[in-house]
This record gives sequence, C-alpha cells and structure tokens, in this order.
Amino acid sequence: MDFYHTLQGLLLAPTPHEKIERFGTFYEHYRNNTDAVLHSHESPLSFTAPSYASFSHVVPPQQVPRRKNLQSSEGQIALVHAIAHIEYSAIDLALDAAYRFRNLPQRFYDDWLQVADDEIRHFQMLETLLHHLGSYYGDLSVHNALFEAQERTAHSLLHRMAVVPRYLEANGLDATPQIITKLQRLPHCSKLTQIIDTLNVIVAEEVEHVRKGDYWFGYACELAGADKSCYFNIVELYYPNTFQQPRHINIDGRKASGFTCKELKHIAHRHICN
Repeated sequence: MDFYHTLQGLLLAPTPHEKIERFGTFYEHYRNNTDAVLHSHESPLSFTAPSYASFSHVVPPQQVPRRKNLQSSEGQIALVHAIAHIEYSAIDLALDAAYRFRNLPQRFYDDWLQVADDEIRHFQMLETLLHHLGSYYGDLSVHNALFEAQERTAHSLLHRMAVVPRYLEANGLDATPQIITKLQRLPHCSKLTQIIDTLNVIVAEEVEHVRKGDYWFGYACELAGADKSCYFNIVELYYPNTFQQPRHINIDGRKASGFTCKELKHIAHRHICN
C-alpha cells in the first residue's frame, strides 16, 4: 500500500460515497498490517478546491442558509446540513493531517486516521437524518471556511494543530451544547429527539479529537522550541481579535481536551477554574 498516494486519492475523491467506501478499505488494511510506508521525500499536493466542490454550491459564509425556525422542516434541514458539512470537511481535515505532515511518529497517523473514521461515522449519522427530513448533503449551499483553514496552515504542523483542532474544533465543543439546549427547549417531536441524540454523540467524541490535537500541538511546540502559550499568537494571525470579547465556553469539555485553566481564563475573560 502506498500510504501517501492512497490518502491523496481519498482527499480527491469526488463523492461522499466514494470517499467513505475507499477509506473503509484503506483503514482496514492499515489497522491490520504493519507495512505502511510512512516515510516520504515527496512533497504533498496543494489543493485548489475542496473535495465537495463537484457536488455542492459554494458561497461565502454569510450566504449559507440560516436555520431560523427549528420547529420547521426547513429549519431542521438547514441545521443538520450545516453540521453535516462541518463533519464532511472534518473528514478531509483529518486525512490531510495524515497526508501532509510526513515522517512523524506512527502514533500521529494512528490518531488522525482514527479521527477521520469517527468523522465519517458522524457524517453518516447526519446524512441519515437529512434523508429522514427529505433532503441530502449537497442540497443546500455550503462555505469553504474549514477548507481555507486547511490550506492556510498547510505549511506548518504547529499552525495546523493550533488552528484546526485547538481553535476551530474546540469552538465546536462550545457551540454544540448550546444548540442542544436550544433544541431541548422546543416542543417534543421525534425528529428533534433524533437530532439531539446525534449531536450528543458528536460533541462527546469531539472532545477526544481536540485532545489529540492538543497532544500534537505540544509535540510541534517541542520541535519548534516554542512554549504552548504561542497558541494565542498563532490563532490571532488567522483570526484577528478573536479573543478580544468574553465568550461562553464548555469548561468541562475544554479541560478534558487539554486546555489549562490559564488558557480558559484568557478565552472567557474571567476566572472559571483552578
């Protein structure tokens, strides 16, 4: 098995079905064999478009359909579609980490392929919900925010681990429980219950993904001779003034994924743990 070329093919796969089917074959082989060649002197590709561009209408983030009335089918579809897009993008983010950053310890590739496997399962759960709601992934417009983060951090393991798992995915740890709480306040119906149950599974498992990112961010800091406090400066390079305003955060989720109380105080602008 040509490890990196196989990952390249997965990243370029033009449909979810093809990506997921090919990943299943690849990942089973990877877990059951020790002959994966993880050392390479070849340079990875720079991607000019995301894998979903062939079947999705890509628009600026502010033009993505809003989920205003979550009691309506349209609002539920917009919500589930938006989260499905995040999870599908996260599949590629995990695959790209394993593809792009080469000659690292075996554990790095084990971790990010396991994350990709989880993200595929999350996407499939959401895709099933979309089908139950009478829709499908690609039915609504999507944005490129996560793909752009992937490409902007392609030059640096340190920046990738700071920006993707420790910033973008950690923000998801904050946002998803708030969505769940909002849904729980609405009148009960079976479709809302399915959405809530699915989101609870996702947010619980995303903690481990951020924790993996925290570990490899620390590893990258050691390689660069940097202190982990560089996290805030790195994030500010890509998202200026992002830490200027107080915000609600998932304290337990962030602590479990590796954030220190000092970091959480800086993010939340208040003393929230010891």
